[in-house]
Amino acid sequence: MLFFLITCFSFVLFHKFLSLKPLPQWACEMRLITPWFWKDFPFFLVIKWINNSLSVSITLIPSKMSIKKAALASKVENVELNGDMSLLDLPELVLECILERLPPDGLCRMAGVCSSLRERCMSDYLWEKHMKQKWGGIIDSAAFREWQFHVASRKDLSFFEQGNQRGLMGYLYKLWPLSLVRSNFENNSTRKNSLPVDSIMHWYLALEAGKFWFPAQVYNRENGHVGFMLSCYDAKLNYDPHTGTFEARYPPHGRRSVALESGVTWDRIRAPPVGTSPHDLHISDCLNELCPGDHIEIQWRRNKEFPYGWWYGVIGHLGSCDGNHSHCRCHESDMVVLEFNQYVPGSRWRCTTINRKDHREKGNEVDGFYGGMRKIHSTHEISTWKRLWPAEVLE
Repeated sequence: MLFFLITCFSFVLFHKFLSLKPLPQWACEMRLITPWFWKDFPFFLVIKWINNSLSVSITLIPSKMSIKKAALASKVENVELNGDMSLLDLPELVLECILERLPPDGLCRMAGVCSSLRERCMSDYLWEKHMKQKWGGIIDSAAFREWQFHVASRKDLSFFEQGNQRGLMGYLYKLWPLSLVRSNFENNSTRKNSLPVDSIMHWYLALEAGKFWFPAQVYNRENGHVGFMLSCYDAKLNYDPHTGTFEARYPPHGRRSVALESGVTWDRIRAPPVGTSPHDLHISDCLNELCPGDHIEIQWRRNKEFPYGWWYGVIGHLGSCDGNHSHCRCHESDMVVLEFNQYVPGSRWRCTTINRKDHREKGNEVDGFYGGMRKIHSTHEISTWKRLWPAEVLE
C-alpha cells in the first residue's frame, strides 16, 4: 500500500512537471519512429547510464557542500584574524617603510598610540630625514653644538607647556601626553618613554616652536639696506611658527647696539659655508687658482671693531690686459683684481687688488678692511647671489 501511494504521488509530480514545460522538438519527432525500432532498442544501456549518473550526483553533493563549508570557515578565520591584527603585527620592514613616509605631525600622532610605536617614532633615524629636508639648508654643525649647549644649560622642555601653539606644535600639544614630554631631569628621575632631550626630534620640535636661537647667515641684512647689498652677515635666528619667517639678531657693531630684523624669509638664510668666526680672519686656500671670471666671496668690515661680513664679487683682469682670453696672463700675476659690479664704475667700492702670494687683511678706516677669501664652486650659490642682485646700480 505504501509503495502504491509513493508511486502515485511521484506520477502526479511528474505529470505536473510535464504540464508546465512543453515537450522539445525531438520528443515530437520521436512519435514518428516505428514500434519496430523500440522493439530492438538496447534498454540495458539506458539503465546503466542512469545508474552511473545517479551515483556520480550523489557523491558530488557532499563534496560541494564541504567546499562551501571550507570557504565559509576560511572567511570567518580571515575576519577573526583581521579583527585581532594590529600595526605592530606587520613585518618589521613594512612598518619601517610606513613610518618613514609619515610627516612630522603624523609621527607625533603615531607616537601617542602606544609605548612601542612611541619608541619607534622618536628614533633619530626617522627625524634626521625631516631635519635635513626642512632645516638642512640653514643648520650646520655649529648650530648643533649651540643646541647641545642650550640643552645642557636649560635642561627643560618648557616649549611643550604652551597651549596656544599652531601647526606641528599644536598637534603635539594636543596629542602627546604631557608626562611624556617632560624632561628626564625633572625630579632627578628618568622615564623610559620620555622624550630624550638630546634627540633629533627634540631639536626639531624646539626649532618649530621658535624656542631656540641658532647661528646662521642672512643675505642683504636689515631688509636689504643699501649699505649691505650683496653681502651675507652672521646672526642669531629664531623661527616664528605663526608667520613662517624668522627674526634675526645681529651682533653689535662698535658702539652700535644689537640690530633686530623681523620677517626674514627662508631664501635669505644660509648655513655658514666655513667655520670661521666673524671676528677672525679666514685663511684663504684658493688664491693660487684664481682666474678672471671666477666667483668669490671675501670678508669685509667697516673698521676693526666691526665683525666681518661676506661680500660677493668676481675676479677681473689686470689693467695691462685687454680681456682677450687667448692672450690673458692674469692668472700668472701675483696681483689679483677683485670687482664688485653692483657699484657704478668709478666708485671706490667698485674694485680693489690683493696680493695672492702674501695676502693679509688689507684696508684702512676710510675704505674698510678686506679679509679672507673663498672661491665659489657651486652653481646654486652663484645663482643665489645673482637672484639678490639690486634693481639699480649702487654708488
